[in-house]
Amino acid sequence: MRRRHFLGIVATVMAASARLAHGQTKATLPTIGLLVHLKEDTDLVRQRVTVLHKGLADEGLIEGTHYSLVKRFLEGDYSRIDSLVQELGSLKPRVLVIGTMGISATRKLYPDLPVVFTGVAADPIAMGLAQSYVHPGGMITGNVMNAVGGEETMAQKRLGLFRELVPNLKRLGVMGPAGGVLLLKEKQALQKVAEAVGFQVLPYDIKTPDDLEGAFAAGLSDEVDAFYISGEPLLFAHMPKVMELVTASRKPTFGPYPEWGRAGLLLSYSTDPMEGWRNAGSYAGKIFKGTKPGDLPILQASKFLFVINQKTARSLGIAVPPALLALADEVIE
Repeated sequence: MRRRHFLGIVATVMAASARLAHGQTKATLPTIGLLVHLKEDTDLVRQRVTVLHKGLADEGLIEGTHYSLVKRFLEGDYSRIDSLVQELGSLKPRVLVIGTMGISATRKLYPDLPVVFTGVAADPIAMGLAQSYVHPGGMITGNVMNAVGGEETMAQKRLGLFRELVPNLKRLGVMGPAGGVLLLKEKQALQKVAEAVGFQVLPYDIKTPDDLEGAFAAGLSDEVDAFYISGEPLLFAHMPKVMELVTASRKPTFGPYPEWGRAGLLLSYSTDPMEGWRNAGSYAGKIFKGTKPGDLPILQASKFLFVINQKTARSLGIAVPPALLALADEVIE
């Protein structure tokens, strides 16, 4: 009895020691930081983190064995950028993966921290982030969501597809956060087409998500024929609320990323964000193993996704031409 009791104690101690050793090993692993503008517990975040892990695995790196991924979430509150970047930077990660919104704070607070940006929908050279696409120099590299030609080309392509479904467009309401760099590019692109074709672009800028209801109401009061949803992160982070208002408006609406088309916009067209996240993981892995960020070329997107929401089209009484359906990468039934 005593012997069995003794062996039980030994087994318990050994198990506890193993758990402690595992915890100590994981705690001492070098870290990779990740700042996400969305809420933590969402499918969108889980999909992106999974793809990021795949990119790291492409470089032979497995979480829990080679690195520990430390995540922080803005949850659409951009007033927290500096504090969250400071939290991540204080952990001394080997590399930080971020979106557009965190770049300025990182450069200001931790200029020597290697950074990989993912999904930047603007020109990184014009933003002062890189010397060139081929050789960025400095501590920042990553991938851009817009192809060469910039956001102007992308927004014009979206509008061209949309006008095939809404040919009598006279007034287009543009929804986005005031002062957004991407929103400015989108407005310029849409306005350029509007002047050539002959319709109005009416901006409805918001400052916080609480302004969305008033912005949509203003658009309906102005009798807009349709809405455009900006690709700015603030709207993406509050997609359910935006979609509730889009649905209630009964106006055909289009936007950039495939998640918008899947969520209920009439159509969306953009590069594939998952391609960008996998590339970001691969680049983070290379930097983790010693490559300098400035030696890694900024990647242009190569995969594009055109989503038509047939369910939304039917609810609005819009017949989608077969030729347009044939062009779509995804048709949501």
